[in-house]
Amino acid sequence: MTERMESGRSDQKIPRLYVLLTARGGQFLLVLAVVVLMVGGAIGGYMFGLNLTYHDLAAAREQIQQLQPESQRLKKVIVDQNAKLVDLQAELTSVQAALHTITPSENTYNISPNQSLIVAGGHLTIGLIGSPTNESVNINVNGKQKLAATGDVIHIALDPSTTCQVGVQSFDMFKAVLTASCATVKPQ
Repeated sequence: MTERMESGRSDQKIPRLYVLLTARGGQFLLVLAVVVLMVGGAIGGYMFGLNLTYHDLAAAREQIQQLQPESQRLKKVIVDQNAKLVDLQAELTSVQAALHTITPSENTYNISPNQSLIVAGGHLTIGLIGSPTNESVNINVNGKQKLAATGDVIHIALDPSTTCQVGVQSFDMFKAVLTASCATVKPQ
């Protein structure tokens, strides 16, 4: 009788699952269950990763769609500003050229035909008599006519302490470019 009780007690202590898994076919079921769980976990992880990636891509696409109009607007602003810059640079060049024509460098004068100017601090009156010819220009310096070509320098002695000179830089049919300056001579 003791054997029966002991065998009954031992039957009660061993769970059925353990018996099922340790049996000959039970090991196969254990491996199959582990494999199914691993495959299910892999599929679940893959699906979870796809879901996260989809949300990130959707957010990125939405942000791109929001930024594209702003980017296009800024590109248009840049093109417009570049066009304005080119226009302003052309206008500046034109204004600088006009200013240079009006006010050439120091002691340099543009004289039109039959025009006279008082130059060199009021010491000289120079004028252009008629239009320049191909080879020379007729210049009036303090009432005296002088015929000069490009590069010629006319020296004038106003008094013993002041000497002036008038140079011909260039000329064409419509103007002559002359330089005029006076210097005081220091006594020795």
